Amino acid sequence: MRYAVFGPAGNPEAFYQAGYKASIHMPKWLSDQKLSAYEYQCSRGANVREDTARMIGQQAMQYGIKLSIHAPYYISLATANQETAGNTVQHFLRSLRVASWMGADRVIFHIGGCGREKREVAFDRAKKAFAVVLNEVEREGLTGIYLAPETMGKQNQLGTLTEVLEFCKMSPWVIPAVDFGHLHAVSRGAYTRLEEFASVFEQVSAAVGAETASNLHIHFSKIEFTKAGEKRHWTFNDSFGPPHEPLLELCARRGYSPRIICESAGTQGIDSRIMQDLYFQYLQQPREG
Repeated sequence: MRYAVFGPAGNPEAFYQAGYKASIHMPKWLSDQKLSAYEYQCSRGANVREDTARMIGQQAMQYGIKLSIHAPYYISLATANQETAGNTVQHFLRSLRVASWMGADRVIFHIGGCGREKREVAFDRAKKAFAVVLNEVEREGLTGIYLAPETMGKQNQLGTLTEVLEFCKMSPWVIPAVDFGHLHAVSRGAYTRLEEFASVFEQVSAAVGAETASNLHIHFSKIEFTKAGEKRHWTFNDSFGPPHEPLLELCARRGYSPRIICESAGTQGIDSRIMQDLYFQYLQQPREG
């Protein structure tokens, strides 16, 4: 039986408080915390040196840590600016090279914003730009690492679940990254009940297959929102949603084995462990069917 795995996005405050300074030590620290996933942040640029990336990867292999990478935030597939579009292709290629050095199996990315254009126009341009990216990835021999478009938390950003799943139909090397905090924010408070979480897995299964749904890449955090969507990430000690309990109960009951990356503000290590412990408690209860 496969189990869900948990870990933080980036390096938590507790990692530095323990006296560590460099990401090369994260795999050991995570192992000490009994966690087994880590999303390395290239959000401000995929600039890590090859030797450093390879050392992180070696440590991750030694300690049994599953690695993913978050690509730069300034990727913009919907842009009409040719220079920005060209830069976006390079951001993808650099992120995939880092993933290759590190032994990470997936690269998470944001599709981009709508700007002042109609959503359908921006989305169509984004799909065409992503097709160019996929061609370049194949030409550079960088297939074999999944690209994972993320569901987004603001109204003017591309990245509804439907849009993400449309991207996933473009290549077998594209899988969804579902951020339930973002879905909670953009829907202004939905995704609080087990049935709402279940509907996401069911939509993913219908679009790209049950295996992908069962092993879904998930981001989770408590998020404050306004009518425009996401405002700020918080911690599990704060009184914001969505609740993590229904998601974990669902995964345990149905035998799903996702990779759940916690994006809490500074406490992502602690909150990952809270989720993991509760998930294993739910596993002691009878499963569905």
